[in-house]
Amino acid sequence: MTLQKQDWQEMPVEAVIFDMDGVLVNSEPIYFEIERSSFAHFGAPVTEEEHHGYVGVTLKSMWRQVLGKHKLSFPLEEVLIYHQNNVLDIMAAHPELQPIPHVIPWLNWLHSRQVPLAVASSSPPSLIRIIMERTGLGTYFTVRLSGEEVESGKPAPDIFLHAAKLLGAEPSSCLVIEDSRNGVKAAKSAGMRCIGYLNPGSGRQDLSLADHVITSYLDIDPIRDSLSIGRRSPVPLDLQR
Repeated sequence: MTLQKQDWQEMPVEAVIFDMDGVLVNSEPIYFEIERSSFAHFGAPVTEEEHHGYVGVTLKSMWRQVLGKHKLSFPLEEVLIYHQNNVLDIMAAHPELQPIPHVIPWLNWLHSRQVPLAVASSSPPSLIRIIMERTGLGTYFTVRLSGEEVESGKPAPDIFLHAAKLLGAEPSSCLVIEDSRNGVKAAKSAGMRCIGYLNPGSGRQDLSLADHVITSYLDIDPIRDSLSIGRRSPVPLDLQR
């Protein structure tokens, strides 16, 4: 698969695939806090730079790398159970779990064009469900896919290719929105166009492979006008902005 940038207007966008954490909800700072606590619990001296490198990968992949790099003897399943239970408990009640600013109007616009949407996240299915329910974002997405449901997680392209298949769209007609280096690489490896969302809460991420980089969903308007998105008759949708 090529990782080169594509002609932004080469063909209409028929489906949009969103990462979840750091793209739909500003949850990465919460995860960083939880993960630092878990690293300390298991005695893993993970540096900030190393930590940022795990953004966008599955928990299983992250912990396999952490245990190997720091030569820790804890069983992987024991670590995962401890960490996942901690994450689910905190996220289910966290007061700052809110949609990213200005993402709702963008989702409404896509819905008005009848563009099918998917969430493709490295988070486990149980966490995706909690976040979708807590934020009210679940009503927008016909497909919700976890990295645990495909053979290889990001930066492999599997999750995006499977999401496109579930949406009934060719990969080249899909647009991905990602906030991590691993996610952008996965999208480009899948042959999809990609908007990199530069979220400071996601750490120092290299989004240079993305076709466009934005710092706010307000930046999407001029990009949107250069694309042919959802070339169908708009339908009214009365959703709260």
